[in-house]
Amino acid sequence: MPSAKEQMAALLVGAVEVIKEEELLQKLERAEREGRQLIIKQGFDPSAPDLHLGHAIGLRKLRQFQDLGHKVIIIIGDYTGMIGDPTERSETRPRLTHEQVLANAESYKQQVFKIVDPDPSRLEIVLNGSWFSEMSFGDVMELAGKYTVARILERDDFSRRFKSEQPISIHELFYPLMQGYDSVMIESDVELGATEQKFNCLVGRDLMKAHGLEPQVVMLLPVLEGTDGVRRMSKSIGNYIGISESPKEIYGKTMSIPDSMIMRYFELATTSSPAELAAIRKTLSEPDTNPRDLKRRLGGVIVTMYHGPDEAEMAEEEFDRIFAKGGVPDEIPEPAITVEGQSDRGAVWIVALLVAAGLARSNGAARRLIEQGGIRLDGNVVSDVDSTLAVYDPHLLQAGKRRFVRILPENVTLSGE
Repeated sequence: MPSAKEQMAALLVGAVEVIKEEELLQKLERAEREGRQLIIKQGFDPSAPDLHLGHAIGLRKLRQFQDLGHKVIIIIGDYTGMIGDPTERSETRPRLTHEQVLANAESYKQQVFKIVDPDPSRLEIVLNGSWFSEMSFGDVMELAGKYTVARILERDDFSRRFKSEQPISIHELFYPLMQGYDSVMIESDVELGATEQKFNCLVGRDLMKAHGLEPQVVMLLPVLEGTDGVRRMSKSIGNYIGISESPKEIYGKTMSIPDSMIMRYFELATTSSPAELAAIRKTLSEPDTNPRDLKRRLGGVIVTMYHGPDEAEMAEEEFDRIFAKGGVPDEIPEPAITVEGQSDRGAVWIVALLVAAGLARSNGAARRLIEQGGIRLDGNVVSDVDSTLAVYDPHLLQAGKRRFVRILPENVTLSGE
């Protein structure tokens, strides 16, 4: 087992800020003397079914703590998830039902095992509803009394919304208190969070002090930008790469990131060694380097991490078949659809068919896709928004570069004449 100082040196790699470093070293030294595990906490709100590459940064750090002999407790916020973290929000989040949150939570439990060690002696996964559901209104008032509105409004996002007269719901003010109270309940030694979580994690320190506990150390990790290269990777924004998505989706989304994000994704989304990163950085700086080649390598590395090398190779081959060689995927959805049309000859309006097949959200969106040249029927670009086709024959519809649907006569129901 590495010494406390050796553990400290390893754990600081990749961390943006530790509050406070001297406290972390003290905790590690005490654990070493007493032969006990530190309790390492990270929370996830199951606001969507997928964990993404941004979450994986924290999960890999949790695994590092495990490998050094410590115990990880992952808090799945079935109660905080019904509020939704207001961090960086300009408006109140839509509330999820408890049933929706619990369904997503089950998905999370399986996904974390892709990275962390599931050994019960090193990992515990708990729902924070296990204590919040037992609290009386008096308990809630006691918790609320341990923090002031002035302190809560120090948060940049709340402060901006307050100054611009944007609404702030009372339940949002409880979010940092609830996250902090999670730390009290498990008596965490260290809480991990992205840099944007600094305020919430510090509330945990304050609440632990208020409850007579030794405050947790806060370790802040970098935020990964999403596939747009601008905003942080987010489920609610939709610019994320889920760690449980199919290999072809992970590979295709990775190939779509801006060239400017290649190095950052290698640094934050992979386990590349410092020597490998230095070599990649050098290659990227050379004038004759095609960034696309490095993105292909990046996509292969990420798919391999979550699905294995064979799947990575097949994902690359399928990407080439679709994008480089103009082919089609091996697996194409063949949905059962209902659409208005003429039953005597199966004539269906192309716009209505695109909507019924799930390739467009509305008639207006379908029209725009056609006008922009983004729709192909059996390999040919559709240019006439008023065109019809006979669905008594099979057809291949393509929207954009990556979305395909096969229309089979036996799967089509005509609701018109």
